[in-house]
Amino acid sequence: MRFVVLSRSARIHSTARLVAAARAAGHSARVVDPLDVELGLAAPGPSLRWKGGPFPRADVVIPRIGVSIHQYGLSVVKQLELAGVPVLNGAAAIEASRHKMRSLQLLAAAGLPVPRTVMASGPRGLAGLVERVGGVPVLLKVLSTDGKGGVMVCESLQSLEAALEAVHGLGKDLMVQQYLRGGRGRDLRALVVGGQVVAALRRRAAAGRFALTLRPGARFDAVRLPARHARIAAEAARVLDLRFCAVDLLDERDGPLVFEVNASPSIREAETACVVDVAGLVVTCAEGLVRTK
Repeated sequence: MRFVVLSRSARIHSTARLVAAARAAGHSARVVDPLDVELGLAAPGPSLRWKGGPFPRADVVIPRIGVSIHQYGLSVVKQLELAGVPVLNGAAAIEASRHKMRSLQLLAAAGLPVPRTVMASGPRGLAGLVERVGGVPVLLKVLSTDGKGGVMVCESLQSLEAALEAVHGLGKDLMVQQYLRGGRGRDLRALVVGGQVVAALRRRAAAGRFALTLRPGARFDAVRLPARHARIAAEAARVLDLRFCAVDLLDERDGPLVFEVNASPSIREAETACVVDVAGLVVTCAEGLVRTK
């Protein structure tokens, strides 16, 4: 089979691993930078060109669309779908996962447990917003259609009000969310491939760092997820229609909460800590997508 990995650079670790795994399985594989792709719309249908020539022939494409090229990268993925090329994660699924409120809406509507969350367009009714998510501290998330959001922890009503006022001036939507401290190893990440959890990590943030992100200095330990956690992670991937993703969970006393879903996760930490060939499993999943076309 002919594999194409959509990625800014072949030197990115996860991209390099996917290419190596595809070649190890006997396939050809190449990396295409989405920014080098030209999209055309005219009869007889959608077309793509790469570096001034034809787009490489591909049996399947694995998108690795970073936040920095979110909109154009999604346009490339959508054009591939319109042209009938199988893609591991579709444009609509990637976009839904990137819009944090939309992804939580879909997950909650499917009955999956998520942190208490409200959306606001400004600082009005601040006390009510905070009360509905359980009081301070809270997470304030800045939402953006290009995927370039931001997260901050507000420890008091005063700090939240100041943050809301500042962000409101930027014309961005805001999400106020229950803040569940990720201490005591409650911060989990499950990698889901083809509807199955293939690796799970417990993340321990470095001292003084926000625990709910993959920040430098964090430690990653392999963990065996309880059956309930694994079912919820797999169902989150299914609801968002992602064949390959990472599902971030908060392991609370009453059960796990789905905090976030990432459509283009790093695989380095999972392969190192869990000693699992995640890249090979992704390639196998992509092979199945072609065979069932």
